[in-house]
Amino acid sequence: MKALMKATKSVKPHEVDKKWHIVDADGLVVGRAASIIANVLRGKHKTSFTPHVDCGDNVVVINADKIRFTSNKAEKKVYYKHTGYAGGIKGVTAAKVLDGRFPERVLEKAVERMIPRGPLGRQQMRNLRIFKGTEHDHAAQTPQVLDIAGMNRKNKVG
Repeated sequence: MKALMKATKSVKPHEVDKKWHIVDADGLVVGRAASIIANVLRGKHKTSFTPHVDCGDNVVVINADKIRFTSNKAEKKVYYKHTGYAGGIKGVTAAKVLDGRFPERVLEKAVERMIPRGPLGRQQMRNLRIFKGTEHDHAAQTPQVLDIAGMNRKNKVG
């Protein structure tokens, strides 16, 4: 019976090999891109994934202002926040956020809600950098291109 048992190796924080990835969000759908980015941030794409260790990679997203929603979600989806006062709930549509000053917040919130809450999730979210244009200041890290559009086509059944 002992021959059937395998030992799962837990990776330690100093053994993690972190890489840099770059994603061009031009024309990508928000939820599909966010789920792939969240998996890369958590490290679930690696064989050495350990749930209690930050073993994910760094992700740089460019052209976040050109991301899109399917159907009419841009007008129907509402982001709510509360001021803390009675009756102080405020809502803004996704289209208004994308046309506003910080359009990268749409993708940031989508990824943030797919990452576990707590200290580890906050640490993993620090590995995400989102820029609304094509300019970014992480060229020195030589990020590899993460082809999300190709991943979506590859995983489609039909």
